[in-house]
Amino acid sequence: MISAITMNTALEPAHREALMRLARPVSFGAGTRLFEEGGRADRFWIVRTGTVALHMRVPGRRPAVVESLGPDQLVGWSWHFPPHLWHLGAETTSPVRAWEFDAETVRTMCAEDAEFGRSIAVWVGRVAAQRLHATRVRLLDLYAPYGSGDVL
Repeated sequence: MISAITMNTALEPAHREALMRLARPVSFGAGTRLFEEGGRADRFWIVRTGTVALHMRVPGRRPAVVESLGPDQLVGWSWHFPPHLWHLGAETTSPVRAWEFDAETVRTMCAEDAEFGRSIAVWVGRVAAQRLHATRVRLLDLYAPYGSGDVL
């Protein structure tokens, strides 16, 4: 199992503080849809409490939950990469308190401060890579012949 890449471990204190100045506290009840696969990715969240399930549409089947996210984890990476459309869907599985960030504001900060932008890009890129790996393993577990989900 790969450990979660959190903002606290990925960003140096000055970059973390700059990002947190943009944070807006939000709360969601259990079963709240945060976003749908293919929708416009205009914000992201860092979970404070609770859990969020990421899911992927699978033709002819119910959406497959590919990962559950908890405290300190980033919800949403598609906001950082054009065309800014969600690659997965997300729904809360318990009441959630989170920090919400406006994607356009963060992208503007990244463009104006190259060091901050690189730091955010590396963090979000690492999270995206981890999520894609988790999605692959989960889909192999669900739909491939027995043993196909083994990781080298």
